[in-house]
Amino acid sequence: MSAFDTVLLVVVLILTLVVVGALTVGLRTLRQLGGARPADPAFIAEKDRQEQSLAALRNAADEANSTIDVAKSAAAAARAEAAAAKAEAKAARAEARRMLDDARAEADTVLERAHKQAEADAEQLRTAARRGGEREVAVLAATTREQAAEVDRRAARMDERERLHTEEVERLAERERQLSAASAALAARDAALDQREAGLAEAELHRRRELERVAGLTAEAARTELIEAIEGQAKREAALLVRDIEADARGTAEQRARHIVVDAIQRVASEQTAESVVSVLHLPGDEMKGRIIGREGRNIRAFESVTGVNLIIDDTPEAVLLSCFDPVRREVGRLTLEKLVLDGRIHPHRIEEVYDLARQEVEQLCRRAAEDALVEVGITEIHPELITLLGRLRYRTSYGQNVLKHLVETAHIAGVMAAELRLDVPLIKRSAFLHDIGKALTHEVEGSHAIIGADLARKYGESEEVVHAIEAHHNEVQPQTIEAVLTQASDACSGGRPGARRESLEAYVKRLERIEEIAGGKGGVEKVFAMQAGREIRVMVKPEHVDDIGAAVLARDVAKQIEEELTYPGQIRVTVVRESRVTEIAR
Repeated sequence: MSAFDTVLLVVVLILTLVVVGALTVGLRTLRQLGGARPADPAFIAEKDRQEQSLAALRNAADEANSTIDVAKSAAAAARAEAAAAKAEAKAARAEARRMLDDARAEADTVLERAHKQAEADAEQLRTAARRGGEREVAVLAATTREQAAEVDRRAARMDERERLHTEEVERLAERERQLSAASAALAARDAALDQREAGLAEAELHRRRELERVAGLTAEAARTELIEAIEGQAKREAALLVRDIEADARGTAEQRARHIVVDAIQRVASEQTAESVVSVLHLPGDEMKGRIIGREGRNIRAFESVTGVNLIIDDTPEAVLLSCFDPVRREVGRLTLEKLVLDGRIHPHRIEEVYDLARQEVEQLCRRAAEDALVEVGITEIHPELITLLGRLRYRTSYGQNVLKHLVETAHIAGVMAAELRLDVPLIKRSAFLHDIGKALTHEVEGSHAIIGADLARKYGESEEVVHAIEAHHNEVQPQTIEAVLTQASDACSGGRPGARRESLEAYVKRLERIEEIAGGKGGVEKVFAMQAGREIRVMVKPEHVDDIGAAVLARDVAKQIEEELTYPGQIRVTVVRESRVTEIAR
């Protein structure tokens, strides 16, 4: 039953109760009137009034009955409408149930297709993972085979060294036996020599007395005269011997030094082509330039503000240029832009997120490169801050040569030289490896990289030998130790060998022209030839205008002017040639 039906029923009951009450009151009044006197006018008037009231009550009852009939008809209509509404609701519930069943069936179908697709994707991922694992296993197997071969080679070398050591021990034992026998023979010979010396002393005394008698000179006077004669002759012979020894030492030293340097460079076997950093990023299309710039340039401004790298976008097809003096920051910017281009979402917030990821990735790459270089050189104990600074040199170049690779190569060359000279190999390799550590901070700290590197090494606990070798490798400080000298030599070998460094053709040609102009502008110069890619210059002078002393002065002046005006890798040798010719004709 609805609320409307309930209200109608309550109204009908109330009206019924009112009618019943009115009828009861009328009947009671009639009974009272029947018992009164009929001739009383008041009674008659009261009766008429009661009859009128009764008629009014009957009319009210009739109206109530009609209202009840109307209410009943309205209730019937409401019941009909409720029945219709129930039928519609039932139909709607049936339709909703049908649509729910259809939706469930469709959801089951979609879910089944999703399960099938997921299984197919999972199978593809498992296949790709299996292939990747097989490739990793193949790489690991190859690496294992190479390591096993290296272990076998090292074992063979160790066996060979052990055999040579055994042979050396045997030779030393045999030599010790020979020395014992020689010692016994020398003892017997000493005894015989003592006896002979006593006889010679007696004969010498007799001869001296005879000479004094014949020459008329005392022994002291004869000794003085003899000593003076022998002293003069010895001085002359000593001077000749010293001159010969010095000449032989110069020739031998130069030849041995050349041999040591050549042997060290050959044993290093470094790359012939130096690497160079090219800060150009290739794009998949020119439309990507507009996305990099962004609306009213907001993306490019956000990129330059976050990374500190200038982004140059010109008419070059499908390429942009990154410019920054700090190589590490430039690499972080390049990697950030590369990730943004691959991702496709370029906006200021995304630029900051990708920049943090790229910076962490570059830091990990730098540290890994520094650790690999330390392992290759054989240095184990070093301060962690120095490892971080060494890693930054992975992206630093000098005349196109990677600085970190230059340090590794310099350390190997210095180690070979130290081994040839029987010096402290680990100390010299450490000095050579750390000699350019200051280049990691030359963009942040004022001063020469040699002095900066020496301060860093001293700050992080390196020995004074290493510190002095670092600060003296460019002659800012005069070298005082053999470590400093070998560090200079190995640095020159690594930077000056063919193919190690390179420069642009225009700068190279300008340098050669300037060298020839400097030498050709001096007085008395006839011809100038730049040789060996500008590493040597031959100056031909007119012999009638320049003498030997003037040739030496000219060579020194040309070398000094080249040092002051030009920048070049390695060193340049200046040779002044003065030739005199006399020609006669026989007729």
